[in-house]
Amino acid sequence: MKASVIICTFAVLILGIALDVKVCIAGITSKYIRRIEASGDMPLDSPHFYVPPGYNAPQQVHLTQGDHEGQAVIVSWVTPLPAPSIVTYGLSKGHYDHIATGSCTYYEYYNYTSGYIHHVTLEKLKSDTTYYYQLGFEASARNFSFITPPEVGPDSPYTFGVIGDLGQTYDSLSTLQHYLNSPGQTVLYVGDLSYADDYPFDNNIRWDTWGRLVESSAAYQPWIWTAGNHEIEFSPAIGEKSTFKSFLHRYSTPYHASGSTSPLFYSIKRASAYIIVLSSYSAFAKYTPQWVWLQAELAKVDRTVTPWLIVLMHCPLYNSNTYHYMEGETFRVEFESWFVNAKVDIIFAGHVHAYERTHRISNVMYNIINKDCTPVPDDSAPVYITIGDGGNIEGIAGVFTEPQPEYSAYREASFGHAILEIKNRTHAYYYWHRNQDGKPAVGDSYWLLNRFHAA
Repeated sequence: MKASVIICTFAVLILGIALDVKVCIAGITSKYIRRIEASGDMPLDSPHFYVPPGYNAPQQVHLTQGDHEGQAVIVSWVTPLPAPSIVTYGLSKGHYDHIATGSCTYYEYYNYTSGYIHHVTLEKLKSDTTYYYQLGFEASARNFSFITPPEVGPDSPYTFGVIGDLGQTYDSLSTLQHYLNSPGQTVLYVGDLSYADDYPFDNNIRWDTWGRLVESSAAYQPWIWTAGNHEIEFSPAIGEKSTFKSFLHRYSTPYHASGSTSPLFYSIKRASAYIIVLSSYSAFAKYTPQWVWLQAELAKVDRTVTPWLIVLMHCPLYNSNTYHYMEGETFRVEFESWFVNAKVDIIFAGHVHAYERTHRISNVMYNIINKDCTPVPDDSAPVYITIGDGGNIEGIAGVFTEPQPEYSAYREASFGHAILEIKNRTHAYYYWHRNQDGKPAVGDSYWLLNRFHAA
């Protein structure tokens, strides 16, 4: 009798996973234990913050998508002194028969003056093609490469990495090194980059070291940027009364291409995915620019062309950790019904320095006069992933609420990164790697069925 019950339960479990449907399975809180203490940032003279040799050599090189369709790339870098904003590029290494020019800027923050920050857009690129590019001149020239995505289409496979709240500690380095050994082709970055604001007077030198740290990946594949709270850097006590100054000068986004009025919220298409980036720390109430833009943006997504609808934000809408508990509630109340109606497949967020994945649930029935204010299973709802576990200086968020909510499928207080492998218009495989024992270990995995094509 016991054997038959076990077999039956196992069969139901496998069927539920295969079909991505509602199955009552108790959530898992991992018993894996890592040290709770935060690790300090790597020292300024760390070899991982390597300054390239040569006069005025380009450094902090990074890429992001440069248009809406994936046929352009924005190349950004910093030079200590003024220099032309020029990228030469071509289809074979050492043969650069194309040239593109762009703009240069710099900024001051309290007692810090940045280097010269260059942004150049390479346009009309061929799909699924390796490009080689060069920055700088003569002995200071540096060479890199990148691969463009396949043409936008419903069955274009693609693999995304997902990282958040990285910082620049040895734990951050572990996350980055593990990702470098992954099949990821583009990083979906969910906010909180350098953590420079954790230092007195928001020490912007830590923006430079962070840029040099991530160059090993970001110079070779696009990182899709989301702004977090550590990018705000609002410090009126030291005369800094604007917001996002460092981030906006250093990290360009293709917001004009999607009709956005702000570089903090925008969208792109990449292969079979439509990716919407939102700003948790920009106004989002009714009639604000972000609210108006998102309403129009969701209406124009064509799931027959880009079946996978992915949303990035910094502050999670569902979070059972005591750290930043319910901080995303007003954002959830404003937009959750939109995400359900649009059948968003997955929402990635950071902010909480731990990992959590939910079941497909929604809490959209409450209307003031009823009592329907509890998350319930909903096949049209997204899976919510909190992945603010990059390894930053503030350490792990090690205390979850108890008991584990029914909506929470898996949670663990560990550092790591995730991979989303889109296979075709109906199936995608998602898995999360913890940083353990010097090698990546799969802590959680999940097959997603597309909400539009396979639900």
